[in-house]
Order: sequence, then structure tokens, then C-alpha cells
Amino acid sequence: MSLQTKFRKSKEKKGEDQIQEQPPPLQPPPPVAPPSSSSSQQAISQALATTAHLANLLPTGTLLAFQLLVPVFTNNGACDAVTVLLTRGLLLLLAASCFLASFTDSFRATDGQLYYGFATRRGMWLFNYVDEGGAGTLPDLTKYRRRTRDWVHAALSVLVFAVVALRDRNVVSCFYPRPSREVQEALDIVPLGVGVLCSLLFVVFPTSRHGIGYPITSGN
Repeated sequence: MSLQTKFRKSKEKKGEDQIQEQPPPLQPPPPVAPPSSSSSQQAISQALATTAHLANLLPTGTLLAFQLLVPVFTNNGACDAVTVLLTRGLLLLLAASCFLASFTDSFRATDGQLYYGFATRRGMWLFNYVDEGGAGTLPDLTKYRRRTRDWVHAALSVLVFAVVALRDRNVVSCFYPRPSREVQEALDIVPLGVGVLCSLLFVVFPTSRHGIGYPITSGN
């Protein structure tokens, strides 16, 4: 075998070794999944949902009046000097309705009649009761007297109504047409915090009253 042939075979062998030692071709990276929402965004969404559920604790008539009248009073958020005053008066009136409704209660007497009343220090003043000598059909009204828990529930109802109002686009656009960054942050954070706090306090101070605008249960 000639020297040239040996050199050629040695070169071919080295080429084969280099081919075997080459790393495998790189695989394309897997597609990157779209980033999921952060935990803070999920917490905010859950808290907003909890705040929205608090509206169920308000009188139905007050919520209905709010939803119907606010777009009219605020001119769909484009308020002037007059509509701002009218909107403030409407919100104060509805807040007072939430406060007073917390002291109303109802019961079903032995004759099947449903009676509504307002809780007082000594009992309950009935709205739709006419004394016709059938006083024996009424239960002991002293158990419906006003308690400290009613004041707490009334204050919480007003706060919940304020949260619902501040989450309304028309109300915010009426009072804050061009809010600054700090005001916008406060409008986003404060109603959320108040709503979560009220939800906790409603658990600590539950109410058994079913007054005007609240659903009536079979046991009441």
C-alpha cells in the first residue's frame, strides 16, 4: 500500500470521526404559552365579584331606583352644575332608604296575613295592621325591638350602597369627569377595600330581619 493511499484513508477516517462527533441539530424551542393573569389580578377579580354580590344585601326597590334613575339624573355621565346637585340628592335619598330599610321587619301572623313594621325601642310599629279586636293573632312584638345589631347593619348597608354607586360608570363620570392618577387609584382601591370589609362584617353581624325590599323566607 502506498503512502498516498494510507494518507487518504487516514483522512477519510478522521472525517468520519468528525461527522460522528457532531452534535445533533438543535430542535426549535416549544411555543411559549401566553402569560396567564397574575395572582393579583385574579384576587382583584374575585374581590370585585364579592363586592358585586353585596348588592344582594340592599333593598330591591332601592337598587331598582338606582339603576333606573342614575342614567337620567347624570345624563349618562355628562353632568353639569344642576345635574350634579340632583345626582347628589338622589344618592343621599337612596342611601337614607337603605339605612331606614334596615330597621323594617315583617312576620306572618297566625291568620296568614303578612305584616310589615318599623322596629322601635319597645317593639315594632306595624304599617298595615288594623285593630279589629283580633289582637290575639299578633305575636309578641317586643322580640322585634330595635337592637345594636340593627344600627351596625344600617351603617353597613349605607357603605355597601356607596360602593355600588362608586362602581357605577355614570356616577364616576359625573363627579370625576377627568380624574387625576391619584384620584383614579383611590376610586379603584377604596370601594374594593370597603366592599371586602363590609362582607366580613356582615358575617360577624348577621341580621335576621326581612323588611321592606328584602326577600321573605318561609320561616319568617
